[in-house]
Amino acid sequence: MPATGASSVQPDKPVTVTTTAGKLAEVTLKDDDGDKVAGSFNTDKTQWTSTDHLKPGASYTVSGSAEGSDGGTVPISSTFKTLKATKSLKASVVPLNGETVGVALPIQIYWNNPVKDRAAVEKRLKVTTSVPVTGTWHWVNSKQVNYRPMNYWPAGTKVSVNIDTQGVNAGNNTWGTSSRKIAFSIGKSVVSNVNVKKHSMTVTINGKLARTIPITAGKDGFTTRSGVKVIMEKFTTKRMDAATIGIKPGDPNYYNISDVKWAQRVTSSGEFIHGAPWSAGSQGSANVSHGCVGMSLADAQWFFNQTLRGDPVTVTGTSRHMEPGNGWTDWNTTWAAYKKGSALS
Repeated sequence: MPATGASSVQPDKPVTVTTTAGKLAEVTLKDDDGDKVAGSFNTDKTQWTSTDHLKPGASYTVSGSAEGSDGGTVPISSTFKTLKATKSLKASVVPLNGETVGVALPIQIYWNNPVKDRAAVEKRLKVTTSVPVTGTWHWVNSKQVNYRPMNYWPAGTKVSVNIDTQGVNAGNNTWGTSSRKIAFSIGKSVVSNVNVKKHSMTVTINGKLARTIPITAGKDGFTTRSGVKVIMEKFTTKRMDAATIGIKPGDPNYYNISDVKWAQRVTSSGEFIHGAPWSAGSQGSANVSHGCVGMSLADAQWFFNQTLRGDPVTVTGTSRHMEPGNGWTDWNTTWAAYKKGSALS
């Protein structure tokens, strides 16, 4: 048991209370907010060990009692402090708690500070699924770790993520200050394939071809990227201004459309799938866009109503490929290479 007045107790080390004679009757460990720390006794109740990590920079009180070999009661009491963290470690997560998402959505954890000891942190991350799923964590960089299955999530799967990072030592005196859990669901399977050469998109729902849609894609100089893209955002109406991709007013390729309908983002750089009534004469026959996949308003609305954030759209037929990190690009890495991104591989 930490001595009373100790001020630099390691948050990731268990607190133990031991008696050399008799047995422990009761042990309680609380922080200064009154929150109890879980723990358990050994078989003969001569030792109690905490099972939760502690908070850094917090005060704790141990209380309880032991029964002596003579049958008398001996009180237990100690107050100590855990060491203070130079930096805290907190997580922001995609998807949202309670969200229903598409079959290709990677779980994404963004840390507020860099993680030096990736293995220590990854050991505290757990994904639980309602049906068996093989998956792995993959460190994008020191401030982001993602998780994806080997294959797309099975439709209807319930997923929970336990980010049990309170008290974890992430290195460089950066300590986890809290834990969190999220739960989300996978919707129906909506898998789409865009063939740029054939100016066509097929949409397969729960394994059955649901619709073949005439499309137009990027013209010369604005080639649509090939690769597996994942729907990141959905807008019933979206302003699209070419200035956001570096095309200035006065340029022949400049555009500023205030009301693009049924727009679904698939890259960070600005590729969308959307309704494009202005290119109706080219849909199914020519590529005339600035990189987006355009289709009729009716098809775009139908497609929008089928999809969720996290549904995959695979594009083929161009020589330009997806850049890592230009959107949710996890599926453009082989499974073998993706697994190597785990700190525990």
